Amino acid sequence: MNPFIIDGRKISAEVNDETAQAVAELKEQHGVTPGLAVLRVGEDPASKVYVGMKVKKCEQLGIHSVLKVLPETITQEELLAQVNELNNDDKVHGILVQLPLPSHLNEDEVIDTIDPKKDVDCFHPTNVGKMLIGDQDGFFPCTPHGVQVLLERSNIDTTGKHAVVIGRSNIVGKPMAALLVQKAKGANATVTICHSRTPNIAELTQQADIIVAAIGKPHFVTAGMVKDGAVVVDVGINRVDDDTAPRGYKLVGDVDYDNVAPKCSAITPVPGGVGPMTIAMLMKNTVKAAKSINNI
Repeated sequence: MNPFIIDGRKISAEVNDETAQAVAELKEQHGVTPGLAVLRVGEDPASKVYVGMKVKKCEQLGIHSVLKVLPETITQEELLAQVNELNNDDKVHGILVQLPLPSHLNEDEVIDTIDPKKDVDCFHPTNVGKMLIGDQDGFFPCTPHGVQVLLERSNIDTTGKHAVVIGRSNIVGKPMAALLVQKAKGANATVTICHSRTPNIAELTQQADIIVAAIGKPHFVTAGMVKDGAVVVDVGINRVDDDTAPRGYKLVGDVDYDNVAPKCSAITPVPGGVGPMTIAMLMKNTVKAAKSINNI
């Protein structure tokens, strides 16, 4: 079987073009420039890369960006004060605190301090609750919603399908299941969640029409776990040693792509699948926040 390769780069470019147009219209028609503030604590190399990509995308789309780089020694009170300052900044419509934070900081308290109207990551309990009850006017978390948009724009119907989500994180697994089960476009699936304590994961994935792998283990999903004709979405991105690669490592997903792909009707690659969609949906949420805050 020759699978359809779900091209995240192409689809994210389409979403970004739509966002750039929406930004231009907001500026021209309402005098509003959407603004995104990103807080980074410390010098974690991966966080620096991710934050840099977000700031660059803001510039490309015409979104006002504010980058605050804070010392790793910052106290909880000082960090919360920085968040509150952005809550009160009228030029900032979206606030993102790059995770993970240093171990001495309380991530939950930081997230709870973000104004829900500016919580473009959709991590605040208020927005998570709205998503769970099916409020279509609120924010959706960037990576799970990106997966949903990939499926929709690839003409993959989720209605009535059995979707198995591997992983139960608050960032991907749980919200992914919540989005797919809704009575809404791009959803209406029957959803099973598997995780590290599920004893029979292979039995469940073999029943799946759609598999979303987000467990953070390289090549966890093997060909024997996938039925013929399934759709496989790989959210994982893992570094594995590779002496032949210029940097000494390569990026792989949670799916054994080379062996799983021939069994699939559609599959996402790593890299170039889900990854580009996360930032695209963040930008889209920032514009949504700007409109909402300005009653547009």
